[in-house]
Amino acid sequence: MEEEEEAIGYLDKVLEDEDDSEPGTPTSPGSPFSASEKVDAGKGLEMRKLVLSGFLASEEIYINQLEALLLPMKPLKATATTSQPVLTLQQIETIFYKIQDIYEIHKEFYDNLCPKVQQWDSNITMGHLFQKLASQLGVYKAFVDNYKIALETAEKCSQSNYQFQKISEILALRGWAPTALLYKPIDRVTRSTLVLHDLLKHTPSDHPDYPLLQDALRISQNFLSSINEDIDPRRTAVTTPKGETRQLIKDGFLVELSEGSRKLRHVFLFTDVLLCAKLKKTAVGKHQQYDCKWYVPLADLVFPSPEESEHCPQVHVIPDHELEDMKMKISAIKSEVQKEKANKGQSRAIERLKKKMFENEFWLLLNSPAIPFRIHNRNGKSYLFLLSSDYERSEWREAIQKLQKKDLQAFVLSSVELQVLTGSCFKLRTVHNIPVTSNKDDDESPGLYGFLHVIVHSAKGFKQSANLYCTLEVDSFGYFVSKAKTRVFRDTTEPQWNEEFEIELEGSQSLRILCYEKCYDKTKLNKDNNEIVDKIMGKGQIQLDPQAVQTKNWHMDVIEMNGIKVEFSMKFTSRDMSLKRTPSKKQTGVFGVKISVVTKRERSKVPYIVRQCIEEVEKRGIEEVGIYRISGVATDIQALKAVFDANNKDILVMLSDMDINAIAGTLKLYFRELPEPLLTDRLYPAFMEGIALSDPAAKENCMMHLLRSLPDPNLITFLFLLEHLKRVAEKEPINKMSLHNLATVFGPTLLRPSEGESKGHLTLASDIWSHDVMAQVQVLLYYLQHPPISFTELKRNTLYFSTDV
Repeated sequence: MEEEEEAIGYLDKVLEDEDDSEPGTPTSPGSPFSASEKVDAGKGLEMRKLVLSGFLASEEIYINQLEALLLPMKPLKATATTSQPVLTLQQIETIFYKIQDIYEIHKEFYDNLCPKVQQWDSNITMGHLFQKLASQLGVYKAFVDNYKIALETAEKCSQSNYQFQKISEILALRGWAPTALLYKPIDRVTRSTLVLHDLLKHTPSDHPDYPLLQDALRISQNFLSSINEDIDPRRTAVTTPKGETRQLIKDGFLVELSEGSRKLRHVFLFTDVLLCAKLKKTAVGKHQQYDCKWYVPLADLVFPSPEESEHCPQVHVIPDHELEDMKMKISAIKSEVQKEKANKGQSRAIERLKKKMFENEFWLLLNSPAIPFRIHNRNGKSYLFLLSSDYERSEWREAIQKLQKKDLQAFVLSSVELQVLTGSCFKLRTVHNIPVTSNKDDDESPGLYGFLHVIVHSAKGFKQSANLYCTLEVDSFGYFVSKAKTRVFRDTTEPQWNEEFEIELEGSQSLRILCYEKCYDKTKLNKDNNEIVDKIMGKGQIQLDPQAVQTKNWHMDVIEMNGIKVEFSMKFTSRDMSLKRTPSKKQTGVFGVKISVVTKRERSKVPYIVRQCIEEVEKRGIEEVGIYRISGVATDIQALKAVFDANNKDILVMLSDMDINAIAGTLKLYFRELPEPLLTDRLYPAFMEGIALSDPAAKENCMMHLLRSLPDPNLITFLFLLEHLKRVAEKEPINKMSLHNLATVFGPTLLRPSEGESKGHLTLASDIWSHDVMAQVQVLLYYLQHPPISFTELKRNTLYFSTDV
């Protein structure tokens, strides 16, 4: 008891010293971030000083928190070698693992940065300090790996050891609860990353600090992505009436197919049970609660193999064009919100718009997922969810299977136990868990709009040879969409793809890379979606930071996934740059050359490149899933572009050997690089006005008149393409490409004005679904749904077809 009193007495003395000032309040007389300091906004880089001053203030608070966490360690270690230790040395090392190292890293960083801010100079450099801080995140990785066991050890010691419990209570009374403080290091990396964002915003690109800050941000973001699923402050312990401890491992909003309709559920994965719940409808002023729809003990949960899956029940599928229309509405509301803010509109009006945007995003979230994820209870009941991406499905499956490796027992929850468990779910839930954009903070980055160029180079770390390929996913309107797929590299442990893709971004903030082993066994057919299921070998995600990505140079990186390392490069082209038509300086090729010049040279009404690409797609790509939507390999597309420009005699041989998505991409690129759109600059305003007409008869007369006003090569090529797209859409049950999907892909490509004509038409680059883009899609969709004279009928007219097509 004497040692215990000595330890607690020492702790009380130190804490009394701490209480002389408010925890975390800067007290040094020369502090560069005192409240009285005023920042002169007119001094060029003064914003950097403001950002750094605020960060130093929080850094001092953080150092104080680390010191508080280390306070009990000295007295505890002092008693550890006595006859009556409070904790063993091993327990002390586990609870306070790496805290001393983290403290020293940040104390050094603070001591080096503080004088620079105190003696501020516009030319001062401090990027190397942030770069060094980021390079030491390996210490944090060790802390993260130990975090769970540190919490468990601290909680067990508090429950079983009176002395440590008393020490913890003393700390808690002063706002320094050990379990809460243990999360601070994770929180700090997030804060540092946000500060790096702000610093880059106010640092000129030619400043010596800029590349150093970029590098520090990249390292920090990749680190956060790698630990995001490992650490979550909401995963606290839940105790049942039986005294068992359950921990929340993962939760999220999923769409369940129930009774033939889509239901939004909040699914909670605990250490021994999967629970599916929904929020109860409660009266105003009443506390909200969850209503448990069902639960499955993990000991009873199984995943049916693809061939064992039942047929997916009939459910109302929302047509693609309705989903796209909803995206357009959301974008239009976003534009209105920005205009209201810019004009300092009434907060009530802004809130009304935000409420409407949330309702639309909720509808999109509920109706867009389409990838089946089925789980089965050994007792005979199956449950089917629809997810937005393979990545998400893999995350849930892996998290459950990891828990099932433990010794689990089947059980039945009583009504009282179930009530306690659903009550604990509500305490653990966070309102920001719904992945829709209106839940994001107003100052959060709106994401990227434009084209992301990605080269998937190679992969290492496979233990045995396999047929391997990668897919790329990006987020769009709150859910992830697959955008590109490499070719299958057969029978290897070190695939070398070196394939480049151009991915269109719609407010995207994250890029996901998934690595698969290709399955050729047709017995593995999944009855839920009639597709063969390939095995996911690894998956990873990185944040798309506008400051780091928007450079002219390629940025190389490595993403780690389950022991596999995938090397890739990327660069970004903003939408305003990507929308520019670039006329060719030489008129000998076909890309960037007027269609009238090409057809006259070829003595044909439809350019040879258009005919050959369409013929090849119809021959072997018309049933390809996502044809025209999935990006082709950029290097293959450039190779095809070169042979068509050179009129190489080996074109047909090359086409027959080329990946079909590259051929589809070449056709899109040809229309995108025309010096003026296929439907011409001259008629563009009239097309925009015509599609907006309300009267169906007036609209039909206008749209058909405009079509007949096109030059012959433009009209005939348009009709030729139109019939092809209709044939593609007829295969929608197989290729998943509806008329609306195709109109979305080709509308802007065929109608987007040339640079000289576009100034009056293009809106903000951040609004990919601007009113003009919406109208461009609607024009093409109109012609697909209301076919004019067909190409076949037109061909019978010798007036048009005196030459070969």
